[in-house]
Amino acid sequence: MTGDSGQVIETTGLTKHYGQVHALTDLDIEVGDGVTGLVGANGAGKSTLIKILLGLLEPTSGGARVLGHDIATEGQEIRRLVGYMPEHDCLPPDVSASEFVVHMARMSGLGASAARERSADVLRHVGLDEERYRPMGGYSTGMKQRAKLAQALVHDPRLVFLDEPTNGLDPAARTDMLGLVRRIGSDFGIAVLVTSHLLGELEQVSDHVVVLDAGHLLRSSATGDFLEQTGSLLVEVVGGTTERDRFGEALAAAGLTCRPRGTAIAVEPAPPGVSVHDLVRDTAADLGLGLMRLQPDRRHLEDVFHDDVPLGDPIPGGGPRG
Repeated sequence: MTGDSGQVIETTGLTKHYGQVHALTDLDIEVGDGVTGLVGANGAGKSTLIKILLGLLEPTSGGARVLGHDIATEGQEIRRLVGYMPEHDCLPPDVSASEFVVHMARMSGLGASAARERSADVLRHVGLDEERYRPMGGYSTGMKQRAKLAQALVHDPRLVFLDEPTNGLDPAARTDMLGLVRRIGSDFGIAVLVTSHLLGELEQVSDHVVVLDAGHLLRSSATGDFLEQTGSLLVEVVGGTTERDRFGEALAAAGLTCRPRGTAIAVEPAPPGVSVHDLVRDTAADLGLGLMRLQPDRRHLEDVFHDDVPLGDPIPGGGPRG
């Protein structure tokens, strides 16, 4: 269930200051169904926003609605409808996951029988079925994150806030957690607001992305809009930096504008009548370099933070700067 406007979350001029520290400033965002990624560097205001939306912090000014309810007057109803997975470890070490999740279900208003049934179901969904009776103090970081996710889901919320759910996980556990996040939105039909400072993660799981920078809204749009093709090409030749530099110099001398992009070179669209593909092929052949990769360049979420800043100095005729 969303609000009258069809939005899951709406904020208007939302501001939070701690003295001289401005955590959020005049924030206007709208979040709909599906999985929404809330991205920004540490200190960008992500956790502050979630706590305000839950009614745990009072904003300095502005307002917000969650599932149609006003955060200023209906915080208790919002918390009844919303699940929250905090970033930091908050699990009692001498309690089993089963006991903990049942307790959280009862705290959310479920009866004893329904709480036990829901807890068993959700612990199975998050992959803790066989470990649910062990004290959580002996859990790995990945298991603790799954237990936190289970308690956020046990009362069948309409919206869940997941604050850095992959924090501290190894690559395999990170992939598993991202798969769970995706399933919450797609299979369970629960709206998700997930925070991360790792931009590549949100590209994988989110339908929409909200980017915060120092408490300000930098951009909000569908994930696909961030990742459109740029019209440039990414070209990589066999070898290392020396070969890349030689190749970049030669392409620049032939009239193309190039930028370094890791081990590759981003080649911008050519003037009318010039075939970039042919020029890249012929230049590589003239230099005796093997082409390893030639593909359309796509934007990444990281690029949003550099839209007003050059990604790297263009190669005007000299080699790319690494």
